Amino acid sequence: MKKEERIKPIVMRFVVEQGNFQLAGEASSRIKSRLLQLGFSGSLIRRIAIATYEAEMNLVIHSYGGTIEAQIIPEIVTILASDTGPGIPDLEKAMQEGFSTAPEEIREMGFGAGMGLPNMRNCSTEFEIVSEIGKGTNITMVIS
Repeated sequence: MKKEERIKPIVMRFVVEQGNFQLAGEASSRIKSRLLQLGFSGSLIRRIAIATYEAEMNLVIHSYGGTIEAQIIPEIVTILASDTGPGIPDLEKAMQEGFSTAPEEIREMGFGAGMGLPNMRNCSTEFEIVSEIGKGTNITMVIS
């Protein structure tokens, strides 16, 4: 029996700084460009771009900084968003559309509508979130 060859993923990794709105969206934009070069379908790229952007903005707004990593293989992209931060005290509530803990100054900038986590979940084929108070949050999104 032949061993099945394992596909080596293309990995893209980005550091996301707390409060850095100037670079916010850079990771999702660069991942989108790479997927276009690789010939991914428009509908798949759209879901990946939305999910990644939402994760990236949550890192900028709610964390003390973190990383976005994309693992790309044909027709499947895994996005890992990890941060150090306060953690999410009530995941069930945080997953509700419209729930937000964003401060008023963030809302005045047009962010913090409470759709980040729900949009990430809705764009993902598989979605997992693990958060620990005082440690941070890790989100894994598989999109295919």
